Amino acid sequence: PTVFVEFSRQRGLAADGRCKAFSDAADGTGWAEGVGVLAVERLSDARRRGHRVLAVVRGSAVNQDGASNGLTAPSGPSQERVIARALADARLTAGDVDVVEAHGTGTRLGDPIEAQALLATYGRGRSADRPLWLGSLKSNIGHAQAAAGVAGVIKMVMAMRHGVLPRSLHVGVPSSHVDWSSGGVEVLTRARAWPVVERARRAAVSAFGVSGTNAHVVLEQAPEEAGDAEAVPGPVKHPVPVVVSGVSAGALDAGLGRLAALVESDGGLGVGEVGWSAAQRSVFGHRAVVVASGREELLAGLRAPVVSGVAGSVGRSVLVFPGQGTQWAGMGAELLDSSPVFAARMGECAAALSPLVGWDLLEVVRSGEGLERVDVVQPVTWAVMVSLAEVWAACGVKPDAVVGHSQGEIAAAVVSGALSLEDGARVVALRSQVIGRVLAGAGGMASVALPADVV
Repeated sequence: PTVFVEFSRQRGLAADGRCKAFSDAADGTGWAEGVGVLAVERLSDARRRGHRVLAVVRGSAVNQDGASNGLTAPSGPSQERVIARALADARLTAGDVDVVEAHGTGTRLGDPIEAQALLATYGRGRSADRPLWLGSLKSNIGHAQAAAGVAGVIKMVMAMRHGVLPRSLHVGVPSSHVDWSSGGVEVLTRARAWPVVERARRAAVSAFGVSGTNAHVVLEQAPEEAGDAEAVPGPVKHPVPVVVSGVSAGALDAGLGRLAALVESDGGLGVGEVGWSAAQRSVFGHRAVVVASGREELLAGLRAPVVSGVAGSVGRSVLVFPGQGTQWAGMGAELLDSSPVFAARMGECAAALSPLVGWDLLEVVRSGEGLERVDVVQPVTWAVMVSLAEVWAACGVKPDAVVGHSQGEIAAAVVSGALSLEDGARVVALRSQVIGRVLAGAGGMASVALPADVV
């Protein structure tokens, strides 16, 4: 707790824990924790490798002002110099930047010094209708310390992509300790559409350390390639699970409603993006899972999820293995390449089936040929089910019981250990061959009545 104790002794912490950046009500910072990751590579390499480019680093600069007039007191002249160097590195003028994501901690000392440095650099000569917009993510999430700068970069990248300038919270009246009339800088007291410009959108991000290190980076909207503007995410190739959770049933319902509203309002969101982003969030006890391959299916599921419950309310799990009719051409083919666990178990199944059948398991899975034959489809689906159970086990899902029907019953026996893999392969292969001969001869199935006491 040292950082809390020391800063509270200096009266550097806000009593309510909220960062009121550039506000007249600023009374200290509020600590937070965070981690941010950026994947950075040369633009030419990214294009050549087919990577999705979210933004471009146009220029950057770092300096160190040495001993200042106190541990946390920033140096205005050093901030002005680092901004000028970053603009020079970017080969831009101050008027070429639309918004600055400030260091903006919400302190009475630091914010006015930073604001004056911005007014002296970005604010000079700007027209009244094109001010430099000023915001701080610390008003939203607190001061994430070492992750504060990278969080600001992420915020500005997303803001450029969506064409929105997010508002800073808790501002109220901009600080009276700043002469805002000395330049064209305006605090984002409300969210605004990104200004219409005849060039790429640009934003700058500042991060200043208590040791006197100052950093400033200029970001630019990613250049469009042919067809980028018209590209609209279509349905994903396979269904995607979207997990939503909450601390209570009411919170879960509210979360489902918020996500549905977001998907409905943003036509560019694909199901895959929503599923991936939802999986990165904290997971609480009350959960719902929506499985969808398109936007309309996702929206319908968010409004009335079929699968929901409370984690930990049921202590046991069962794997259910179906019979014939669940197969489709190409099932398991991608997993052969993407899951080493699945591929290894399928290889073992192929070796066990090889002496018993006249076809190759892995070739059938990849091509889909022969699945119309019962003596092929039943051993293939048996092998896929056995191998999927191995994948679940590798993920930590070990069932308390297994149950199945037809070849699924044989798969369940192998997964439970009642049959060895080789015995399971023999049973499913010979059984399917007998059924195939019966069907080919227009025969029928027979049932035998047994006494009630026969088990």
